[in-house]
Amino acid sequence: MDLNDLRWRKASRSASNGGECVELAVLPEGVGVRDSKDPDGPKLIVGRDEFAALMAALKH
Repeated sequence: MDLNDLRWRKASRSASNGGECVELAVLPEGVGVRDSKDPDGPKLIVGRDEFAALMAALKH
């Protein structure tokens, strides 16, 4: 699977001033994560359960 061909989304609250943002993409096996400033750079694939746990921890 070519991760560059996915539909990547940035948070609606992220600023357009070049801040530190990540983009997410839905994958069959989880969630893709990449740096919005370096879309051709490295990408992570995180399982759905692990991603949900990460989001819960960040919200807490």
